[in-house]
Amino acid sequence: MQNFNVLATGLLFPEGPVALPDGSIAFVEIQRETISRVAPDGTVSVIANVGGGPNGLAIGPEGAYYLCNNGGFLFQTIAGFNRTRAGVHPDYTSGRIERFDPATGELQTLYDRCGDFPLRGPNDLVFDHAGGFYFTDFGKNRARDRDHAGLYYGRADGSMIVEVAYPLTTANGVGLSPDDSVVYVSETETGRLWAFDLEEPGRAKKHPHPSPHGGRLVCGLPGYQRFDSMAVDAYGNICVATLVTGCITVITPGGDVLRQVMLPDPMVTNICFGGADLRTAFITLSGTGQLVSMEWPEPGLRLPYS
Repeated sequence: MQNFNVLATGLLFPEGPVALPDGSIAFVEIQRETISRVAPDGTVSVIANVGGGPNGLAIGPEGAYYLCNNGGFLFQTIAGFNRTRAGVHPDYTSGRIERFDPATGELQTLYDRCGDFPLRGPNDLVFDHAGGFYFTDFGKNRARDRDHAGLYYGRADGSMIVEVAYPLTTANGVGLSPDDSVVYVSETETGRLWAFDLEEPGRAKKHPHPSPHGGRLVCGLPGYQRFDSMAVDAYGNICVATLVTGCITVITPGGDVLRQVMLPDPMVTNICFGGADLRTAFITLSGTGQLVSMEWPEPGLRLPYS
C-alpha cells in the first residue's frame, strides 16, 4: 500500500479527475450528477449540475469542459462500498457528449449519435493534438442483456463524429500514446487492454482476424480483475485503474505489467497527473467517495489544453 493524501471525502462516485492550472482538481460525481471541484485548501464545490451520468471529463479548446454523459447509473452498496448495478436510470434518455462553458454556464450537447446509431453510455475521453477527441461508449447493462461498446472520434466543435472500432466489450478507459499514433482502450469485464494503431486522426489500421474489432491486444490480467479508466505517463506507459483488486496497474506499450499500486478501495476508477512536474497522481476511489493524491515515480504525459 502506497502513502497517499486524502483531498476530499463524501463524494458520490467520483470519476474523471482533471488537474487545473490553479492547483485545484475538477472531477465528476456520477451519482450526484455534477461536475465538481476540490480547491487546494480541500473545499469541495459544484461547478455545474449536468444531470444524467457525468462520467469522463477533459479540458478542451477555449478552456471548456468536455464531458462523457452515460445518461445515468443505478447504485448499490456491497460490503460497505458504493458500486454501480445493472439497470437503466429512470430518467435515462440517451448517452451524449456535452460541452460546458465555465465562462457562460452553457451546457451544450455535441453528439448523441454516430450516424444512425444513438450513443448509449459514453464513458471516457481524451483529446489529441489535432483538436479532436477519442471517446469510449460503454453501452448499458440491463438485467438480462447489455449493449455492445465502441470507440469513437469527434471534432471539438460538434461538426464530425466517426466510429473508430466496433464492437468492443464494455469499453471503458481511453488514452493516447505520447506521439498520438496509438489509442488505447481498456475493457472492464474482459480485463483487457487494446491498442488501435492510427493512420490519421479518427482512423485506425485494422488488424486481421482473430481481432474482434481491428485492435491489437496489449495485455490481459489473470484472475478476476476488471479495468476502468486510465492515464498515460510521459514514457508511454498505460496506468489503468483496476477494479476488484483496487489498484493502478502500470503496463508498458509492449504489454508488460511494471507494477500494481495498491489502494484501500476495490473501486479505484480513474487517475490523472498534475503538479508542476506532473509527478503527482490524482486518483478517484469511488467505492469510498474519495479523491486522493500520491507522488508518482514517472511524470505524467502533458495533455493538450491542460
